[in-house]
Amino acid sequence: MMWSSLNEWFWQDRFWLPPNNTWAVLEDRDGLVFAHPRDLLAALPLALALVVMRFTFERFVGLPLSRLLGVRDQARKPVKPNATLEKYFLTKGWKPKEPQMALLAAQCGLTLQQTQRWFRRRRNQDRPCLTKKFCEASWRFSFYACAFFGGLSILYHESWLWMPEMCWDNYPLQPLKPALYYWYLLELSFYISLLMTLPFDVRRKDFKEQVAHHFVTIILISFSYSSNLLRIGSLVLLLHDASDYLLEAGKMFNYTPWRKVCDTLFIVFSLVFFYTRLVLFPTRILYTTYYDSIAQWDTFFGYYFCNTLLMALQLLHVFWSCLILRMIYSFVKKGRMEKDVRSDVEESDSSDGEVAQEHLLLKNGAAHRPGAAPADGPRSRLVGRVANGHTATT
Repeated sequence: MMWSSLNEWFWQDRFWLPPNNTWAVLEDRDGLVFAHPRDLLAALPLALALVVMRFTFERFVGLPLSRLLGVRDQARKPVKPNATLEKYFLTKGWKPKEPQMALLAAQCGLTLQQTQRWFRRRRNQDRPCLTKKFCEASWRFSFYACAFFGGLSILYHESWLWMPEMCWDNYPLQPLKPALYYWYLLELSFYISLLMTLPFDVRRKDFKEQVAHHFVTIILISFSYSSNLLRIGSLVLLLHDASDYLLEAGKMFNYTPWRKVCDTLFIVFSLVFFYTRLVLFPTRILYTTYYDSIAQWDTFFGYYFCNTLLMALQLLHVFWSCLILRMIYSFVKKGRMEKDVRSDVEESDSSDGEVAQEHLLLKNGAAHRPGAAPADGPRSRLVGRVANGHTATT
């Protein structure tokens, strides 16, 4: 009885439909088919099917394609087994502070540099290789490209694609077309599959924002379908897919030697992203949902709920725009596309901190005394050569 009462309360007409409308008006009749919330249940098995398709695609398409395009994984030096360091790494963190690092070095009978090098190699060991990144990007590129051009072919002849205010024409009595239903269902299933595989995917610095984006998108798709807001929902999906497939294509070539292709794709993606997410989305989508949508009826819960989620998406657009601007600044400054600022890249065996420490030792003269050694352990190769007089003076 409790579940029945909760279900009845959740599906109240006033939550989902404009005033003076009930679920009865959306019942199929006279050859007309309307959207029904129960239709979305098909997205769950389809999401599982997409997960299987993804791993199959990565194994038999993405992996051979990565080799064809010249993706090469960086050789990683294995770490020497050390139970003390391994326990700290697994339980307390990947990057100990310098005092803790010195304490660990003393416990293990290692120098500070050797302990720092162990942690760098251990971190690299858990980082995904370029091939894995390429395969993930190739799968997302394939889906987004098919979704965008497929969606464009479905909406091309629809009036609301060119005039978003037509999304509210005779709403909510808007029949559901089969092609639009299948495209909508496929998009929902894909975002559910992305949530399912997030724990196994390459973890980026904007992980939390990605999770928030996927949740907002799934809720928006589900709510818009249940409220028969498929027209405005289809425009939101199309605008997002327009730049997403370019982003994934750029990522793919960023892992290959094809630098000019990567740079070109990055420029095109940036232009499309800024235009669709910062121009079209607020001026065409947000404007029509805030103002045109209530031209014929009063506001209701769904109006505020939908617009709140759309505004949350817009805030995420602004966040990612700032990241892209940082990449553009680096691109203009260096003349080429560098790493994705969201990615966690591999570290070299010689860190900037160690190099700076060696320079400091040379500068203050501590290493110029024959036989002198740094306080934290044996001399480095560079210090040793200076001390023994093998380095030419200038």
